[in-house]
Amino acid sequence: MTTVKDVLRSSFEFVNNLWWIPLTWILDVIYVAVQKWIIFPFFQPPFPPRDGLSKPYGKIAVIGAGLTGVSSAAHCIAHNFEVQIFEKNSRARGLGGIWSNVNKTSGLQINSVMYRFHPAVFWKRSLPQAEEITAEIRKIWKNYNLESRTNFNTPVTSVKRAPAELFKDSSDPNRSRWIINGDESTYYDGVIVNIGTCGQPSYPPWAKEVLESRSSSPGDGKHTQQNKPIIIHSSDLDDLNEDVVKDMKRIVVVGSGASGVEGIEWVMEHISQSKSDSPPEVLMLARTDKWIIPRNVFIDTLISLQPFGREMPLSFLWEGFLKFFHYFGAEDLVPDDGKGLFQGTPIVNDTFIDHVRTGRCKYLRGNPVGFSDDGKGIVFQERERGQFDKKKWDEKVIEADLIVLATGFKKPDVDFFEDIESVFPEDYSRPDLYLQNFSTEDWSVLMTNASYMNAIGTVGHIHIGMYARILLTFLMDSGARPAKKDMKLWVDVIRWIKRGAEGGALAFFTYAELTIWLVTFHLFRPDRLKWFFFIMVGWGVHAK
Repeated sequence: MTTVKDVLRSSFEFVNNLWWIPLTWILDVIYVAVQKWIIFPFFQPPFPPRDGLSKPYGKIAVIGAGLTGVSSAAHCIAHNFEVQIFEKNSRARGLGGIWSNVNKTSGLQINSVMYRFHPAVFWKRSLPQAEEITAEIRKIWKNYNLESRTNFNTPVTSVKRAPAELFKDSSDPNRSRWIINGDESTYYDGVIVNIGTCGQPSYPPWAKEVLESRSSSPGDGKHTQQNKPIIIHSSDLDDLNEDVVKDMKRIVVVGSGASGVEGIEWVMEHISQSKSDSPPEVLMLARTDKWIIPRNVFIDTLISLQPFGREMPLSFLWEGFLKFFHYFGAEDLVPDDGKGLFQGTPIVNDTFIDHVRTGRCKYLRGNPVGFSDDGKGIVFQERERGQFDKKKWDEKVIEADLIVLATGFKKPDVDFFEDIESVFPEDYSRPDLYLQNFSTEDWSVLMTNASYMNAIGTVGHIHIGMYARILLTFLMDSGARPAKKDMKLWVDVIRWIKRGAEGGALAFFTYAELTIWLVTFHLFRPDRLKWFFFIMVGWGVHAK
């Protein structure tokens, strides 16, 4: 029986598609024009001279050649600071960071308007894929003369302070200088750590032993070891043959986060390409539920404008809106653990819900505990929605032809700091940092995008340049520098304001909250106001 609610939802979807698709085309044209005629002329930092900087203000060590590292280095050199980038991987796998190591079908889950990691970026599409993103990173890397300033295949194993007595007679003796990898021929005035939050692929304990025992490559597209399933991490899906799914009966994706959703999209695309008369059954095994928000730049922006960085009494309004309009026909996907929208990083996606809504993908809650004795499937403890009593969970074996482990990535370590307690003391380590990115013990250590845990916003946006310019401001103006006690006080104040927040005060934030931090950084210290336009938009200091 059709209800009034169903009619309203269907009407909303029809009207939304009716106006949103042509509006998107119009907005894309406007966006291209804005990039060419406003952003480039007024906000793009000038390219440095080809023959090098004549009188640099200092030298910065940048660890990591991913999106954030390249952007940070480009900002530094554009504002007359020499840089050296250290990247542990080769150029092919290191330049671009995570974007150089994901599947070709991976792409932005948010509108590229919210992914302007450098003013020189020129997006042709609202949702670019990995190839276009890495191309933009390479373009900036070349245009800002970073090729000769990048050391590939150079893992950073040691970062330590240079002896203070070496600089006692300098014009600025009361700050740190840094030595990288024991090379005392070069001292760095600051260190920007851009290792991100995604390191090596992470595997559940029950899968490691089986994966280590596999001798043949899963990418040959064949069932190995007596018709046992192919097991592969979601980041390696491109290693499989194009027609690998053609004759499969069931595909299982383990994990319900962003990697899991992208894994489902990869599977669905290859099923569509195979044109099979009997496509395989597709299952997602979810240990926990994630909120999913639409790929709509207006809605996403409004959600990220929540200034409190935590669940609030009126947060149920956004959650209700999403339940009614975004989850319609797939209400079972709404998280059942009681966690609100502002307590974890949501997934930005439209198609996954539609796959579940139409039955192309089945969503099962529960706990995968290991492989079956015969190795042909996963032992899975399935639960019903809202059922948390493990005694009532239904343990079963789910056989599959392909098992995709969308189990995320390990968080990179910062143990290359030799005296780590002097940089990140107890109670003031990631994410509890000054402005969530600076060491509270030493402002010359910047951890851009390397301390975040959960957020509603984006790591690839204009804040990368702002944080880099804050560091440069500290180096150029000793009067603007914060004292250790003031940086710790900032962290303590945020902890007090957000006391009781899920996971800790700085474990989750919104982009509006980040903006408030950067504005108050100036307002609470009027002596920094002269640097306001330099920090916020990059005006006033250029390469010589």
